[in-house]
Amino acid sequence: MRLTLHTDYALRVLVHVGQHKGDLVTINEIAECYGISKNHLTKVVHQLGRAGYLETVRGKYGGVRLLRRPEDVKLGQFIRETEDDFTLVRCMRCESADECRLSGSCIARDALSSGLSAFFKVLDGYTLADMLGAQRQAAE
Repeated sequence: MRLTLHTDYALRVLVHVGQHKGDLVTINEIAECYGISKNHLTKVVHQLGRAGYLETVRGKYGGVRLLRRPEDVKLGQFIRETEDDFTLVRCMRCESADECRLSGSCIARDALSSGLSAFFKVLDGYTLADMLGAQRQAAE
């Protein structure tokens, strides 16, 4: 499974903003820090604001800051909200097993669904606070 750049950038934004503990951070600052296009980050930040992860403050002295507490942002749930397709193989899109020619002898659909569930179960055990703690330890 591969996450999109949108989710990668969204996680980077949350970590960067979370490191500033309530201070406003500009999109330019985040873009320079990670070497990401300002235009692309603007779209990511806009969506994070609409989803209730960031507070956006407009104007000359504006920027963004976390709207949720880092310990309340579960990584699994966050990724579920930022990604739009978790179909690992085409047959996972089928409404019923009857739509698949191999359904009588193939376990791929069930195995991959179980794997995806396990993936999210692990991610749900981690929060943004965990990521920020790891960043602090690395900086020290």
